[in-house]
Amino acid sequence: MLAWQGLAHHYAGAEHAIRYADFALGHGRHLLLRGASGSGKSTLLALLSGLLRVQQGWLEVAGTELAALSPRELDAWRGATLGVVPQRLHLSEALTVAENLALPALAAGQGADPARAAELLDALDIAGLAGRRPHQLSVGQAQRVALARALMRRPRLLLADEPSANLDDEHTVNMLALLLDAAEREGCTLVIASHDARVVEALGGRDDVSELSL
Repeated sequence: MLAWQGLAHHYAGAEHAIRYADFALGHGRHLLLRGASGSGKSTLLALLSGLLRVQQGWLEVAGTELAALSPRELDAWRGATLGVVPQRLHLSEALTVAENLALPALAAGQGADPARAAELLDALDIAGLAGRRPHQLSVGQAQRVALARALMRRPRLLLADEPSANLDDEHTVNMLALLLDAAEREGCTLVIASHDARVVEALGGRDDVSELSL
C-alpha cells in the first residue's frame, strides 16, 4: 500500500535534508508515525498526499508512483484516493454539517452525494446533526464530522495528523477507536502521525498497526 526508498526532502534555506529510512506497508495494515515535533512527520504526510513533490528517491502510494504524475493527474489522484483528518478541523462555520460534507465532491467538480453523507453520519452516530453548524457541535461531534468528510469519496488512504491534539484522555481514546473502526469498515489504510504518548500506548501492540519512529 505504501512504499518508499531513498526518500528525502530539502526545504529552501535548511542546512540538511529530511531523510527517511526505506519502508513498506502492506495492504490490510495501518501505520503509526512517531516522532517529536520537527522530526519530519508532517513533511512525510505532505509527501504521501502529494502536497509536496518528491525531490529525491522513490515513493509509491496505493500502487501509484506520485513523482510520475502531472499536477492535474496528481489533483485527480488525490481526490480519488485520499482522505485527510487535519489537526485543525477546518469546518466552515457558514455551512451546516451536511453542507460541510458536500465540500469534497463540490471541490472536485462533482455533485453532492446526500445518500453517502447520510450513510456516514449514521455510521458515526451523528445522524441527527446534519442541519447544525460547527459552533453547535461538541468537540467529539466536530471530530466525527471531520472524519465523515474525509471518508465522503471512499478513500483508499486515510491520513490523520495529530488527531489527539487538544483532546482530553477520554476524547483521545474515542477518536482513535473511531479512526480504526472507520478504516476497517471502509476498507482503507490509516496513517496516524502523533507524538502523543497516549496514542502510542493505545495503538501499541495491535497486530494490524505498524510503527515507524522518525
